[in-house]
Amino acid sequence: METTNKRLLSLDVLRGITVAGMILVNNGGGHDIFAPLKHSDWNGLTPCDLVFPFFLFIMGISTYLSLSKFDFKPSKSAIYKIVKRTLLILVIGWCIGWFDHICEGDFLPFDHLRILGVLTRIGLCYGIVSLIALFINHRFMLWIAAALLILYSIILLTSNGYVHDETNILAIIDRSIFGQAHLYQKNPIDPEGFVSTISAIAHTMIGFYCGKIIVKSKSIDEKVIKLMIFGFIIMSIGLLLTYSLPINKKIWSPSFALTTCGLCSMLQATLMYIIDIKGKKEWSKFFVVFGVNPLFLYVLSEVLAIVFGNFGIKHMLYNGINTFIGEPYTASAIYAIAFTLMLGAIGYPLYRKRIYIKL
Repeated sequence: METTNKRLLSLDVLRGITVAGMILVNNGGGHDIFAPLKHSDWNGLTPCDLVFPFFLFIMGISTYLSLSKFDFKPSKSAIYKIVKRTLLILVIGWCIGWFDHICEGDFLPFDHLRILGVLTRIGLCYGIVSLIALFINHRFMLWIAAALLILYSIILLTSNGYVHDETNILAIIDRSIFGQAHLYQKNPIDPEGFVSTISAIAHTMIGFYCGKIIVKSKSIDEKVIKLMIFGFIIMSIGLLLTYSLPINKKIWSPSFALTTCGLCSMLQATLMYIIDIKGKKEWSKFFVVFGVNPLFLYVLSEVLAIVFGNFGIKHMLYNGINTFIGEPYTASAIYAIAFTLMLGAIGYPLYRKRIYIKL
């Protein structure tokens, strides 16, 4: 029987691949961004579109592992931990936005500070799914996720959900709740909008269910087989849905949630096979560095990106690379890789000393 540490290594590796990917795609240099580092303009799926949904899926797995320590009982300590962590993630996200405005000379941006965002979505999904896990029988998890995705599908299909302009129902609801000044300004639809969080919650619940598969399966072989089969099934359902509900990250369409959950489940199974069954794990140390301190390194990358962008460091470095390479797209990719490696270099001493910064 495998040890707990061995069992969790593949999860740390997958989490690390995802966090490193998030940092990489968020930090292309210059205006000519390397194509794989771009999100889809609207419908479609690029490699860049996979990193955030993979993170939410892995967070769902980790949530199961974390709450199992409380035996999934709604004790004061468990609820306190969930509420505290949720609020910390939300506040950190808002503070990063505030810091960006401060670096631009805007010290009191409260009338136009973005409320929604990546960390807001992470916090809400973590908090809601964790509380559901404490108060509802886990046999209903997939049924609840399915109900949420069906509800969201109805909203999209009956209320202009795929229109890429300000008349989209998702944009209308976000504006009515938060006001246009507090939303994402580079697109008429906020990619981390309030209503689309319904689908993201279901997404995290699917990850939670896969965490149950990992814990409850008796052998590593059984874990791999069940994750692979489950991932293939829900990915297939997601792809079938694209005939009426195209894959779309910006609205977190049900087809996007199911397809990316399926892909991540199968990738987790593959990593388990490579690392836990075959014992080939030396290659994974770079990703484990990111995997053991995921939120810390992601938040630090956001802060450094703001500093580099607002004080000319990014422009100087990218121009230097571009002058030497003479190819803007390649220079953009090299800058993104170098930035990610810098975060890895920061995380490596923490990994070596087994310092894990948790909220």
